[in-house]
Amino acid sequence: MDLRKIRKLIELIQETGIAEIEIHEGEESVRISREQTKVISTMVAPAPAPVPHAVTAPSAKAEQTETLSNKHTVKAPMVGTVYLSPSPGAKTFVHVGQTVKVGDTLCLIEAMKTFNQIESDKAGTVTAILVDTGIPVEFNQPLVVIE
Repeated sequence: MDLRKIRKLIELIQETGIAEIEIHEGEESVRISREQTKVISTMVAPAPAPVPHAVTAPSAKAEQTETLSNKHTVKAPMVGTVYLSPSPGAKTFVHVGQTVKVGDTLCLIEAMKTFNQIESDKAGTVTAILVDTGIPVEFNQPLVVIE
């Protein structure tokens, strides 16, 4: 298989976030997979814009952002659709108040017909689940709060 084609496949995987691709061309085949990386970061509340001669109360969104900045959040490592259980009608992977350990599955994110397990990167207690099943999520969007 042409090395340029392989490079393009690697670029495709990096751009789309898919975990694995396999291509067969005649008797030749190539499988390219990437290790799932865990996104570990903290959310910092943006500084409010100054408003001259006015006193404004903080909005609910700003309060939520500030509250999350002090807590450990597991964030979406990719764009996709989130699922809180392994199948429709099944018990959810985690619930508020549940104790989790590193590596426990918190949810799934479907991206390009591939289901990616999102695992806990911290041991602790789930204090909030910030998404609903079946909704689209953005890259780096907070999913679960663990304390």
